[in-house]
Amino acid sequence: MKTLNTFYINGRWVEPAPGGTLTDLNDPATERPVGTLAMGTAADVDRAVAAARAAFPAWSESSRDERMALLERVIAGYRARLEELARAVCEEIGAPISLCNTLQAPIGLAQLQASLETLRQFEFESVRGKSYVRREAIGVAALITPWNWPLNQITAKVAPALAAGCTVVLKPSEISPLDAHLFAQIMHEAGTPAGVFNMIYGDGALVGEALASHRGVDMVSITGSTRAGIAVAMSAAPTVKRVAQELGGKSPLLILDDADLQSAVTSGVVQCMVNSGQTCVAPTRMLVPRNRLEEASAIAAQVANAVVVGDPNDPATKMGPISNRMQYEKVQRLIGLGIEEGARVVAGGLGRPAGLERGFYAKPTVFTDVRNHMAIAREEIFGPVLVIIPYDDEEQAIAIANDTEYGLAGYIASSDPERARRVAARLRVGSVRINGAMLDITVPFGGYKTSGNGREFGAEGLAEYLECKSVTM
Repeated sequence: MKTLNTFYINGRWVEPAPGGTLTDLNDPATERPVGTLAMGTAADVDRAVAAARAAFPAWSESSRDERMALLERVIAGYRARLEELARAVCEEIGAPISLCNTLQAPIGLAQLQASLETLRQFEFESVRGKSYVRREAIGVAALITPWNWPLNQITAKVAPALAAGCTVVLKPSEISPLDAHLFAQIMHEAGTPAGVFNMIYGDGALVGEALASHRGVDMVSITGSTRAGIAVAMSAAPTVKRVAQELGGKSPLLILDDADLQSAVTSGVVQCMVNSGQTCVAPTRMLVPRNRLEEASAIAAQVANAVVVGDPNDPATKMGPISNRMQYEKVQRLIGLGIEEGARVVAGGLGRPAGLERGFYAKPTVFTDVRNHMAIAREEIFGPVLVIIPYDDEEQAIAIANDTEYGLAGYIASSDPERARRVAARLRVGSVRINGAMLDITVPFGGYKTSGNGREFGAEGLAEYLECKSVTM
């Protein structure tokens, strides 16, 4: 049994303030308790913010070389503990160990390296005639991160914030505290100055709200559900602090009529099912030409049925359990609703896969004959569920793709690069990937509409943590 009962504040591991509670940590593959986690209070937020504020003047005036040196030490420490980090993510959210070794842990390292390179080249000052413009650290940044790709989101916020000269208070998800604890150890061992990096555990309703509303916090960056993002923005509004939000998605994959159907459908299903479908940018709405609907549905069903679901510790497993009971129950509810709405199940469906009697395992599920007004086509399910929607022509496909409250990502499959670019320009989303392209963490990432505002990754991500000051001579 693991007990995580300390927070990292002002360069030390400290006991929580009186009045906090403990919450159980459960193994999603077995549903058994595996430990306890101390949950913070507003008093812990006050301590962490005070430490960050005290450290801000010196860190914000540190040189580029000093910040680069810190990131280099963090990178070395992270690289040395890759295997341990991967094991932590596997244990806490049930992601397959193969995915944790190849992506869940390594992507955090890639984010750190990308932020280092961005810092190396970033222009903090520019001349405009008789004036010059300085870009200065905004102050104390509260960073609220989710459980689905925990190390990616921690590093995608912490690294650029520190590179910008901000000090930070990190609140990782209480569902995935193990990797965050290791990351804080890495930050400490890298010699991060006291107060520059702080971390406390807690839920969104108490600790998240306290951070968002705190007058000592200058900016809050959250990755989470649209509901959580709205709550943070409302709490932050009275203090007029900056809020950056990377929120929900219901991303379309437009398979155009000139695409290789076998390749496009296969790629789409695989991307949808990765990490048990718990990915905000997953292509969960597959749009196919109506005259090829049955062919596309058959291909999708075959690919989904071939996904190996099971023990996340088994190297052969391709899909583990949903990360927690609440999310599992939501996925099951929406699968049931899709059946009630009249969509046709061609793979998966309700319940656990055969042979799995315990654990939050869901079946890789494919619905076809879906209409875009159905709940399964509109709500972010955040599970291994794909909906296939037919269209009659390109104009209708684009209209269906944009007919959503979300705008995080879009995907296009086409044999004509110019056509794909033309369609990409018309999608109301923050990023588009064409023909199975992988995520590029050097270019800006974020959403339109209720998928959020602000950007992460690259120079744009670092700039989120900066204020502009103009000086005229």
